[in-house]
Amino acid sequence: MRRSEAARQVGVHVRTAHDWDRGIRQSGHKRIHPDGRVIDYTSGVTTIVPSVPAALADPIHARYLSLLEREKIRDMTVAGASLRSIAAVLRRSPSTISREIARNTVPERGYLPYAAHRAAATRRPRPKPRKLETSPRLRAFVTTGLQFHWSPEQISHTLIKTYPDDQEMRVTHETIYQALYLQGRGGLRRELTAALRTGRARRKTQNTGDARRPRFVDPMVMISERPPEVEDRAVPGHWEGDLITGTLNQSAIGTLVERTTRYVMLLHLPHDHTAESVRDALISTIGTLPEHLRGSLTWDQGSEMAAHRTVKTDTGMNVYFCDPASPWQRGTNENTNGLLRQYFPKGTDLNIYGPEDLEHVAQELNARPRKTLDWDTPAERLRDLLFST
Repeated sequence: MRRSEAARQVGVHVRTAHDWDRGIRQSGHKRIHPDGRVIDYTSGVTTIVPSVPAALADPIHARYLSLLEREKIRDMTVAGASLRSIAAVLRRSPSTISREIARNTVPERGYLPYAAHRAAATRRPRPKPRKLETSPRLRAFVTTGLQFHWSPEQISHTLIKTYPDDQEMRVTHETIYQALYLQGRGGLRRELTAALRTGRARRKTQNTGDARRPRFVDPMVMISERPPEVEDRAVPGHWEGDLITGTLNQSAIGTLVERTTRYVMLLHLPHDHTAESVRDALISTIGTLPEHLRGSLTWDQGSEMAAHRTVKTDTGMNVYFCDPASPWQRGTNENTNGLLRQYFPKGTDLNIYGPEDLEHVAQELNARPRKTLDWDTPAERLRDLLFST
C-alpha cells in the first residue's frame, strides 16, 4: 500500500512514517538521524554526535540481538541465504538465528525485524511465572515425592519415566531446590525443606575433609585381594558394611548394602556394638539371604569386626577390609550411611529404635528410585535377581 495509507492506518503523520523509513527518530524536541546528526527543531541548532546508529542508540546487552541485526537477518533471508551463512556474518550461533526466525515469523508475511524486536522486548521482563506455580499436577507430584524423602533429582527423573509423553510434567532438580530455598521462587511450602535429607532451609558449601577411620590390627584379608568382579559390580551378592553410631558412640546400628542393587539391610544392636554383638547380628541377618547372594562382605578396620573369622565360617562369605582411612573404598556404604542420617541424626540415642523401626527405614530406602540404577529402585533390582535365578 502507499505510505500515506499505511500512516493513516497506523495513526501517525505521513512525515513521521517517512522519517521511520530513513531511520530518523524523535526524542523530545530533537530529531536524531542515523548518521549521528541531532537537530533541535525549536532552536534550529544541529550537532554531530559520534555514536552508533539510532537503531542501536540504547543497547541492552551484547548477547541480545539488536534491531540492525534483525534487519540483516530479514535482508539475507529474503535473498535466500542459509542460516549458517547468516550466523557467520553476524558472528552468532546458527541455533540463535534459527530460534529467532522460528519465534518471530508471521504467517504469509514472513520475518519482520521491527515486529520481532518489539516481541523480544515484550518477552524479556522478569520474573516470569514458574511451572511449579502454574501447574497443580506437577506441584502435587513434587510435594508427594518430597514427603517420601525423595531427592529433587530423583523426583525430576521419575517424572520423565512416569509421564514420558507429557512435556508439562517436567521440572529440573535445580528448580525444585530454588523453590524450597528461595522465597517467592515457586509454589512449594517452606516447611517441605525439612523433607530434604540435609534438613536445611538454605544452601551450604560442601565440606569434604578427610574422615578418620579406626584401625583393625588382627590378621585380615585386604581389599586388594578382592576378586575383580566385585569391583566392577558385574556379579551381585557382594556387600559393604559399617556402623552408624549415636551419642558419644554409646549406641549403634549396623548397615549392609549390596553393591549391584544398592539394596539396604539394617542390623539391630540393642545393647552394644562389641565384636560379639556385631558378629551375632551379621550371622543372623546374612543367614536370611539365599546362597547366591552371599558373595563377600567388605568392612573398614573397626574393632567391631574382631570376630570376622567366625562371620566367614558361619555365613560362607569372604570378609575383606579396606585400607586405613580410606572410606571411598566402601563408597556405596558411605553413601547409604549418609542417607540413613536423615532418619537417625547424629547425636541421638539409637537404642530407642526397635527392629520394626529399622525395617521401616530399610523398606523406604529400598523403594526410592536411584540415579545409578537408571531410576529403578533397589527393591525392583533385587526382585529381578531373585526371580531370574
